Amino acid sequence: MDDDATQSIRESYDRVANEYALRIFNELQHKPLDRELLNRFANEIAGRGTVCDMGCGPGQVARYLRDAGTTVFGLDLSPQMIETARRLNPDISFREGNMMTLDLDDRTLAGIAAFYAIVNIPKESLPLVFREMERVLQPGGLLLLAFHTGDEVVQEKELWGRPISMDFFLFRPSAIRRYIEAAGLGIEETVERGPYAPEVEYQSRRAYIFARKPGPYHKGSSVLQ
Repeated sequence: MDDDATQSIRESYDRVANEYALRIFNELQHKPLDRELLNRFANEIAGRGTVCDMGCGPGQVARYLRDAGTTVFGLDLSPQMIETARRLNPDISFREGNMMTLDLDDRTLAGIAAFYAIVNIPKESLPLVFREMERVLQPGGLLLLAFHTGDEVVQEKELWGRPISMDFFLFRPSAIRRYIEAAGLGIEETVERGPYAPEVEYQSRRAYIFARKPGPYHKGSSVLQ
């Protein structure tokens, strides 16, 4: 994905950041399976180190994980999303970042929660994204990835009355599993569900993948220090 496409995504999310937060920040209240999977994730990595909410948006997943007892920070490409996340979650650290060039040391994270973080990433760039995730995970570190399933590329010029310029990608779970395994992570479980009600979310089928970096956990220092 070239710099122009990255900048277009950043600017699009900057424009919708406030409305996005109003509509999305409380979404987990209406998503029981998502809460169940996040609880499992939080229990698995409890006490093992820092977690990154990657593609954090306004920070609703980071908020949930923090309340579940994890040491978590959020990362997003959009400065306005980061500003919004900090306002809504003053007790959580948030930083700007690009999933394709993570400004994190090797073997830094106990876990990564990436809920719809790849929705704007074309398939050609996914190998790099997953290699970066593998690089920054500790041995034994856990990834929980959520994404929209399908084959479509949805092109939107407007979102909630604001102009945007970015594509939204849906992926087959089998393809995503292959990308993850090629990056060196082991698939532990794939969960799929149909959409919740239209007032809760976009009407697409969803998939969740638990994947782990091989090796025993080695508790590292917090990246928040």
